[in-house]
Amino acid sequence: MGLFAAVLIIIAIGLALPICVLWIECWAAIWGKSQLNSTLSNSTVSSQKIKVSILIPAHNEASEIGATVKALLPQLNRCDQLIVIADNCTDETAAIARQQGATVLERQNLQQRGKGYALDYGLHQLSADPPDVVVMVDADCRVEPGGIEKIAQQAATRQKPVQALYLMETPPTPSPKDSISALAFLVKNLVRPLGLTQLGQPCLLTGTGMAFPWGVLQTISLASGNIVEDMQLGLDLAIAGYAPYFCGAAQVTGVLPQQAEAATSQRTRWEHGHLQTLLTQVPRLVKAALSQQRGDLLALALDLSVPPLSLLVMLWLAATAIAGLFSLFTGIWMPTLLFSVEGILIITAIVIAWVNFGRDKISGKTLLSVPFYVLWKIPLYFAFVFKPQKDWVRTQRDSVQTPKP
Repeated sequence: MGLFAAVLIIIAIGLALPICVLWIECWAAIWGKSQLNSTLSNSTVSSQKIKVSILIPAHNEASEIGATVKALLPQLNRCDQLIVIADNCTDETAAIARQQGATVLERQNLQQRGKGYALDYGLHQLSADPPDVVVMVDADCRVEPGGIEKIAQQAATRQKPVQALYLMETPPTPSPKDSISALAFLVKNLVRPLGLTQLGQPCLLTGTGMAFPWGVLQTISLASGNIVEDMQLGLDLAIAGYAPYFCGAAQVTGVLPQQAEAATSQRTRWEHGHLQTLLTQVPRLVKAALSQQRGDLLALALDLSVPPLSLLVMLWLAATAIAGLFSLFTGIWMPTLLFSVEGILIITAIVIAWVNFGRDKISGKTLLSVPFYVLWKIPLYFAFVFKPQKDWVRTQRDSVQTPKP
């Protein structure tokens, strides 16, 4: 019995690290809320003139690319350019993008598929006359007016990568699962990066609305089929000395897929990629932090050690249930007490995030659906154990509407 109690305590200690990191980030974000709101409403940018190239990797995005290009063109200056990389497309993506006024590069290579290869192809084409800053935007996202200038100026000034605020809107007729998914996305892409910024630390890249000084991109290679290439890119750059900076003043918006199969495919790619990166890159970041004596790399390692929120809740629930049964039969309550404290921290973190950042979009009643959302994710995590997704797969698109202001 003593051995089993010790095992439970070790599990509790293991869970304590990501739970405490989550809790600290959510608390720190509170102090940045007023600053974020002020920045969003009154943000100004430098008058520095820089040359910007926007790269949009697109694979069979005929239903989305026209609206995306149309929304971005007014944000460009005369010396800027917008390039769509039509990657292994079999639809009208290239034609529609050209019709809307974008420069289009067409790439065909079925052995090297994925966003990383497409972006690398675009960068290679830019090398003959490189811009000052490269901005990367996904084909199914909308950049709020002024967003490109804000992140481009920040990147040029800081000479480091800059990540815009990337949020997901729910479909026109959202289910409770969609709302909880949007809340989880908000915690990951707004609350936690804002908390890290308040603590003076860098953030992870989140996939779209990313600005890079040209010279910084020359230090690494994007050509890979990594299913979360953006996250890996941010980590590689951080280790190379260019840790990303969070810019909440610029916002990029996507829409969660409404079709159940598309939603499952999207979440599988994101979360399997996140877990693979967590397992392989946290040790790498810690090693680099020690060898380079850099606290920012240690902060990124701690941030990356937090698994997807639903998985963290799932692990905590399972461990707490086992500990509770053990305590009932043995009278040894220490493991259960530890898990109870962790539960309070998790609930507190979620409530802080919802009250301060998500209450206007997600009702309190919807939060009651969290257990069902976690249940929906169970097969996804079992699949990671037995058959993890390793290949890049494009998510099927719904018809995306321009987000409401």
